[in-house]
Amino acid sequence: MKSARNLTAPCGIYCPNCEVYVENIADETVEFLAKHMPVDKMKVACKGCRVEKGSQMLFSSCAVVDCAAEKGVKFCFECDGFPCEKLQPVAESADKNPHNLKLYNLCRIKKVGVEKWAKEEAPEIRKKYFNGKFVPGCSPSI
Repeated sequence: MKSARNLTAPCGIYCPNCEVYVENIADETVEFLAKHMPVDKMKVACKGCRVEKGSQMLFSSCAVVDCAAEKGVKFCFECDGFPCEKLQPVAESADKNPHNLKLYNLCRIKKVGVEKWAKEEAPEIRKKYFNGKFVPGCSPSI
């Protein structure tokens, strides 16, 4: 079994929550991405940012992965510059992509540890984020 650390990107994105992660990707998604990217079908499914040395969806290097490697940290929160502009939330596709979760995930990983976070929080975090009801001052409920 892969460790939680290896399945969590330096930016705090949990690979098993991603639609293009090798264990989740649907054949239709492979076909669509291979056609529209364009990229070889065999390269569409992602094995995780740490294995791929960046997001497979970028089909190039990732500034966050490169920065973490350069600074010798496993997670961005370990860096003296945390948080930085590389983790800035984006509005584009925020309704579908987990990138706006990065800072929250990193803070939780720092507080409870990556193994506990991956086991207890990560599996449901996207559901809470995308389907939860916002209550000011409280965590989302589903």
